[in-house]
Amino acid sequence: MIASSAYPLRVLTLVDGTGGGGESVARQIAANLDRSRFESTFCVSRWDPRDGDEAAVAELRDAGVQFLGLRRSSRFQLRPWGDLLAYMRRRRIDILHSHKFGSNAWAAALSPFTPAPVFVAHEHTWSFQGRPLRRLLDRELIGRRADAVVAVSREDRRRMHAVEGIPLEKIRFIPNGIPAPPPPDPSVDLRAELGIGPGQPLVGAVATLRAQKALHVLVRAAASLAPRFPDLRVLIVGGEVGGAGRPDEPARDRLAALARELGVGEQVRLLGPRPDVPDLLAALDVAVLSSDFEGSPLSVLEYMEAGRPVVATRVGGVPDLVEDGVTGLLVEPRDPEGLARAIAELLDDRTRASAMGRAGRERRRGEFSIANTVGRIEALYSELHAAKRGSHGS
Repeated sequence: MIASSAYPLRVLTLVDGTGGGGESVARQIAANLDRSRFESTFCVSRWDPRDGDEAAVAELRDAGVQFLGLRRSSRFQLRPWGDLLAYMRRRRIDILHSHKFGSNAWAAALSPFTPAPVFVAHEHTWSFQGRPLRRLLDRELIGRRADAVVAVSREDRRRMHAVEGIPLEKIRFIPNGIPAPPPPDPSVDLRAELGIGPGQPLVGAVATLRAQKALHVLVRAAASLAPRFPDLRVLIVGGEVGGAGRPDEPARDRLAALARELGVGEQVRLLGPRPDVPDLLAALDVAVLSSDFEGSPLSVLEYMEAGRPVVATRVGGVPDLVEDGVTGLLVEPRDPEGLARAIAELLDDRTRASAMGRAGRERRRGEFSIANTVGRIEALYSELHAAKRGSHGS
């Protein structure tokens, strides 16, 4: 049923959890929608208050966003979906916007039973190589039922069409953006805190400790760099976000064991999750992304905002963000020697590296702000809802 008046449109955002880059983008979109045109509800299907995510919920509520936690604990638990449908009917939701594969699949399955005339599926990393069932569901369930499928990179859009057969006109490319982070604290000296001298080469990566990020490649690159830069330090910041938001200690232990095996146990520091990422990034000479695949990684946007030159793998949407030779250097995935050469190139030419960092910051602020992302999402909502109103003769 189509509402009789266009605005405000009532939007429900659906995610599985609160950890991860895609969930962060979803939260930022929900929080920054124009309140004169959109009412916003943010729903976490696997919400557990013991995960310690109350700060994220408080931020949403401060922004005027309704919060709904379904507390699903397993994929076979169906009753909470009934609670979601009841909420959507009671609130007369106009637009259902889901993020990432799990929520996209459930939203597609539920969409015929919701009051929402518009369903938008948002995929943050197309990574279904070797996963035929996921590709099938993406094409036959999500792709068919969604009014639009959002891709965060041009390469993701191309593969959704070429590999899965989703109609190109249904796939909308909307790059990620980030809000301006808090500036580094000028009273904090992270190098001193970590026992790193002001002239020591310092390289870092901010990433969750999961296989996709291929952080072992960075550790191997550090081993290649160590003979040439004996006082090099490499910081790896982040932990694996599990069901309870805890770091994956086995993954951390494996990386630490590899560093020791390669003789760089002192050079490579695994810092775990940190709340002071802007301060850490400000201390780096080079920021690294070593992933096997990506959509539109927020870490790279954070590197750019911090004015750091970026060395990143040429995967997914990374070339949309990093202009090779201008804002950073792109290398092939799974190539520790190539990664080491690119890092060394920037460590050897600090003037060029600084110029790349400045160019990256300027590009991030001009092209990849959360305001740009939200504006394009709002335009998509309005377009799709107007089309549904027109098709119903309203």
